[in-house]
Amino acid sequence: MRSIAHIRESDKQEQTIEEHLLGVQMLAERYGAKLNLRHVTGLAGLLHDLGKYNVRFIEYILAATDSSITDKPKRGSVDHSTAGGKLLYDFFHSKDNNSYKRRLAEIVGNAIISHHSYLHDFLNSSGSDYLRRVRDKALDEEEYELMKQTFFKKVMNEQEFHHYVNKATTELEQFLNKVEPTPKKISSLPATKYMFLCKFVFSALIDADRTNTRLFEQNRSEDPLIDTGQLFQDYYDKLMTEIHSLQKDGEAHSTIKLLRRNMSEQCERFACKPSGIYTLSIPTGGGKTLASLRYALRHALEYGKKRIIYIVPYTTIIEQNAQTVRKILNDEVNILEHHSNVIEGAFELDDEDQDGFITTEQKLKLAKDNWDAPIIFTTMVQFLNAFYANGSGNIRRLHNLCEAVIIFDEVQKVPTPCISLFNQALNFLKEYGQSTLVLCTATQPALDFVEQKLELSPDGEMIEKIDDVIQEFKRVEILDHASDQTFDNERLDEFVQNTLQDEGSVLVILNTKSVVKKLYEQMMEQQMKYDGGSVPIYHLSTSMCAAHRQAILEKVREHLHDKEKVICVSTQLIEAGVDISFDCVIRSLAGLDSIAQAAGRCNRHGKDTLRNVYVIDHEEENLMHLTEIRKGKEITKLILKDLQLNPSHHGGHLLSRQAMEFYFKKFYMKVKPDLNYFVKKVSRNMTDLLYSAKNDVDGFYQHYIRNNGGQHLPLFITNSYRTAAEHFHVIKEVTTSVIVPYGKGKEIITDLNGNGTIDDLTKVLREAQQYTVNLYKHELDELDRNGGLSSCLDGKVLVLKEGAYSEEFGVDIDNDSDMEFLGS
Repeated sequence: MRSIAHIRESDKQEQTIEEHLLGVQMLAERYGAKLNLRHVTGLAGLLHDLGKYNVRFIEYILAATDSSITDKPKRGSVDHSTAGGKLLYDFFHSKDNNSYKRRLAEIVGNAIISHHSYLHDFLNSSGSDYLRRVRDKALDEEEYELMKQTFFKKVMNEQEFHHYVNKATTELEQFLNKVEPTPKKISSLPATKYMFLCKFVFSALIDADRTNTRLFEQNRSEDPLIDTGQLFQDYYDKLMTEIHSLQKDGEAHSTIKLLRRNMSEQCERFACKPSGIYTLSIPTGGGKTLASLRYALRHALEYGKKRIIYIVPYTTIIEQNAQTVRKILNDEVNILEHHSNVIEGAFELDDEDQDGFITTEQKLKLAKDNWDAPIIFTTMVQFLNAFYANGSGNIRRLHNLCEAVIIFDEVQKVPTPCISLFNQALNFLKEYGQSTLVLCTATQPALDFVEQKLELSPDGEMIEKIDDVIQEFKRVEILDHASDQTFDNERLDEFVQNTLQDEGSVLVILNTKSVVKKLYEQMMEQQMKYDGGSVPIYHLSTSMCAAHRQAILEKVREHLHDKEKVICVSTQLIEAGVDISFDCVIRSLAGLDSIAQAAGRCNRHGKDTLRNVYVIDHEEENLMHLTEIRKGKEITKLILKDLQLNPSHHGGHLLSRQAMEFYFKKFYMKVKPDLNYFVKKVSRNMTDLLYSAKNDVDGFYQHYIRNNGGQHLPLFITNSYRTAAEHFHVIKEVTTSVIVPYGKGKEIITDLNGNGTIDDLTKVLREAQQYTVNLYKHELDELDRNGGLSSCLDGKVLVLKEGAYSEEFGVDIDNDSDMEFLGS
């Protein structure tokens, strides 16, 4: 029997199964070593393609790659992913009494049978999908025996194999016994540890498999390894040169600059503390990008961390922060921006699909997108997807979140339903992943107040005497125009006109895209009222791609730099992390954290005396489906009334730490039923699906016992990983990324319609992230009806036609925009 794992597209060269298995084993061991589980993950690599030792598979792959055969075999007609999981079950679960070997068979076996899709459910409402594959699915006995014999002959003899499994078993036992389970620490309970362990092993296998396949397709032996220790030392030296130069400029001794300098130095000193979960509560405009980078580099050098990852709430922040860091470190190669999955879910393969030959789908799968970079900027959506979302492309990145310094910028923006899941992911990374987590925001949420709390390190705040710092950093006065009146767009337009005369540049932030657009259109119709039409007015919303928004922000910054009057009307996307400073801000009533972030766009560098931030209540905003904004608005209104009655209440001002703590505790109490991500279709919380205990009376396990006459399921792990993943969406209403024809977006769409290599595709897809917009299904349907939607890469990537994107508003659902001047 010939041994073929893959056939290279370019020259039809064959990769043997043993070459592939041993290559994947080597990579998986490297990844697993991060958790001292190298043999556990290596075992998954050794056995994942055992089913390819099968005459029917060889016939299948040869026929599929033979250009003379027109009637190709049906994709997925030969199952090669069951055999490895079945071998582990037969050898170590059904016969072996060693409980840790049985657990090993479950964890590694599930990864193997799932490596073309997502982890199977150990138990769900209809039984065990895992057991249906490894125990109940009938394989041809003669073929199955031949697979095992060939493996022991060509890859690893049976004695060596059992020795290898013994090592994996020891590693697993040590991992599971690392922390004694206690009722107070959910992250150390068995079901929680099993969940993260299964996902880590699966992540290591997926990345090792795809990496080895990509290297073979590119005819390369390995990717060059980066000496991150030396690189981070070089980065640190460059950063300190930049910091020292800033200390010599003409305004270096201003109050704000001295405060920034002092906080930056505190971050450096704090870096000597061991791995943990810490808070960095630098006030808005306090220089947290450079201060957090200084901490991260120093801490990474001190404790041998492999990468630094910035997690931000919005794609708008990525470009700006990455550009700042890239400029200081003078590196265009090793800093990765991951805005969104342009092809997320479009090419995920089903259980029985094969990866033996390269198609467009395979090129998309293999394009390197595994966060294997020294410095990464990505979003909260992508971070949570790595742990919880469906599709092997997401979980592939999980293992690279270990041995890292991870900085969560504007951490208060964690979506409410994801808070428990977020907390547990961070607890796992701290306790087992050897990572350090930094919650970086001026408005720290009370994540240790909720039931499944974040296990913050004691004395974990980096900035000393934080209340004094907040007071010294005060640059704005919050003026309450919301407690006793409401505004519509007409009245707000008049208010902006008056404010412009008195204050100068004005930023207006409202809660919904529709009201922002209507106000902008009204202002443009009345533009002559703004100093005879001489004041430029700009519009910003998430209907624009990141590159488009950045171009508008640059134009606004030019006006601000030249001290010219300018108006910007925006959704809340401008609040978090955008380095821009207006003379005045008008903010529609929302959560207190949003008010504080909006205030950070006013008098940002403290060059003027106190400037004004007006809080208004906009009556035209429809917040019916924006539950978090609506509830946050109610609590903020309550605090404003308290301050009216007693000005010394809540620390004496709206943006005090006491007011913020009161706000978040009140907010989490209001949304308590939503914190565990309830899944309506299965009437379960996401946390129950992922790590509920066997004794949970409402869980699937107790239902199984009742429905099977008291018989117990013969498994240690009984949770529903695939069901949970299928229903998990960080943003509840699912969106799809679409590439838009703005600026370089046109070239990218052209390139994607070509026939490039995997390397070309990797580069183009990364560039495409700045030219994407996320659209809801109803928006896509309407665009399609209006002829504004197209696709490339065999329909896997959606793109907009030129008429479906406008200079003023971004996406034009009606597909009737003039594109001639775009991107200029």
